[in-house]
Amino acid sequence: MKLQGSVALVTGANRGLGAAFVRTLLAAGAAKVYAAARDPSTITAQSGVVPVRLDVTSPDQIKAFARGLGDVSLLVNNAGIGGSGPVLAPTAIELLHQQFETNTVGPLRMAQAFAPILAAHNGSAVINVISALSWATLPSVTGSYSASKAAAWALSNAMRQELKGQSTEVLSLHVAFMDTDMARGVPGAKTSPDDVARMTIDALEAGQSELLADDVTRNVHAGLTAVPPMYLGMLG
Repeated sequence: MKLQGSVALVTGANRGLGAAFVRTLLAAGAAKVYAAARDPSTITAQSGVVPVRLDVTSPDQIKAFARGLGDVSLLVNNAGIGGSGPVLAPTAIELLHQQFETNTVGPLRMAQAFAPILAAHNGSAVINVISALSWATLPSVTGSYSASKAAAWALSNAMRQELKGQSTEVLSLHVAFMDTDMARGVPGAKTSPDDVARMTIDALEAGQSELLADDVTRNVHAGLTAVPPMYLGMLG
């Protein structure tokens, strides 16, 4: 997909990677970017950006939202939530529900609502922001989050096959820790969200289906076929 003159919708656009996507899309030649957040007043005002109110866990809001945005040719499913703790903790099920609603079901609802709109454009795409943690679990920390992202990865692969017939591309972005609010308390090196956004847009324009955005992500992916495989506990 070529970005010049496109109209994009970015969820979770008020900070971190979402805000970086907004800046990068404008720099790449997008004609307009709908910047979605639960509170649109938190969106940085700039030319070409239209702040919009959206909660990706609300089916009715998504349907109404899609009816008013018929010019969207690129959907960036970026909105997500973190949260950590052991999966056997008393609060784990509640956290799992919250993470799945936002990180997994939300992007699927958005894709369902916008698929007919994307089909109407000559060149359209969906970017799903996933995670290196879709392939790895940090013991007693990321169990439910990793589960939500693993499911999001599977759904992204399914979307790619189902949207192929209408010539809508799907790009899955996997990235480890970035220099954002979500990873603020995590020690170690972090990738710049602006760098990740630029790499993702370059990958989209190059026709790629999946992007492993940093060395950590590439190493985790390689660990899937290691002996023994990394997911059996080598991160513990």
